[in-house]
Amino acid sequence: MTAHRDVSGDDRGQVAVEFLGMVPVILITLALLWQVVLVGYTFTLAGNAADEAARAAAVGDDCGEAALRHLDGAWRSGASPSCSTDGGMVTAVVEIRVPVLVPGVGGLFTVRGRAGAVSEERP
Repeated sequence: MTAHRDVSGDDRGQVAVEFLGMVPVILITLALLWQVVLVGYTFTLAGNAADEAARAAAVGDDCGEAALRHLDGAWRSGASPSCSTDGGMVTAVVEIRVPVLVPGVGGLFTVRGRAGAVSEERP
């Protein structure tokens, strides 16, 4: 006589165990993707702020104030804009720290946005 064994119940709970094992991997992947979004957004903000600062400086307005006006609150606190004029050309540089997962928290590295404009001020 062969023993008949019911194998349909042997895997009970296996899906739950596999899901719990994958949760950390899923969360880490989402966190890394979010960090990549923050890096890209910071580069975009730095470039736009530098562009606006260069335009403002080209017509004689305050370069630093123009750059900070175009930054969101969390990015504004760590930003350092600067402008220089050389040979009729205004160059603006805006440096911003990339936040770690949450804007306003820490900083991974600094990104630099640079823009230029022809000075419209009369000599």
